[in-house]
Amino acid sequence: MKKINIVKESRDFNSIIKKNKPFKYKDYIIYVEKKDPSIYKFGFSVGKKIGNAVIRNKIKRRLKNILDKKDYKNDFNCIIIVGKGILSRSFEEMSINLYQALDKLNLLKEK
Repeated sequence: MKKINIVKESRDFNSIIKKNKPFKYKDYIIYVEKKDPSIYKFGFSVGKKIGNAVIRNKIKRRLKNILDKKDYKNDFNCIIIVGKGILSRSFEEMSINLYQALDKLNLLKEK
């Protein structure tokens, strides 16, 4: 995933979470904010209850890898918060669940 497609600023995270309703799907809580049509951005939040820094970074790397494999519409910012149940999921289950959630939110491009 390119750096231009990642939300990093704390104020951006807070504004997206405060202004939008959450969409809950299995182990994910997803906030989507419609923005200018030039670019899409994803942000990830993995809490300390999930595990130590190694585990949290591993989950973030997996999420970035999953998101790299699809094409998305260019008009949103998205924050993905991960729940504790993610530790019991395999990589395939994580990807299937995340794609289903993003499809329900209508963020994937049509083929």
